[in-house]
Amino acid sequence: MISAWTRCGACCANYRVDFSVEEMDTHGGSVPTGLGQELTANLCRMRGTDYSPPRCAALTGQVGVKATCGIYEWRPSPCREFEEGSDACQRARMRHGLPAIS
Repeated sequence: MISAWTRCGACCANYRVDFSVEEMDTHGGSVPTGLGQELTANLCRMRGTDYSPPRCAALTGQVGVKATCGIYEWRPSPCREFEEGSDACQRARMRHGLPAIS
């Protein structure tokens, strides 16, 4: 069975993603420099997630069909901590017209 993580992408096209600058590769982390935008001395945001509608610059494919994270191994902590099937996940899926995960 294909996981929702390899085809969904609703969270990546629904929420703003802010994280510590220490997660950027220029500061010793793993998030590629071109995909994060420094907001303050301590805070970065994934490019594209502050647009309306949001869509992370690392998201590839079509939401709900076949969408994947182009930097899955190097994604920031908010993405690593986001839980498939959580209330936030279900809200994002609903906003994209996708069925709930049971």
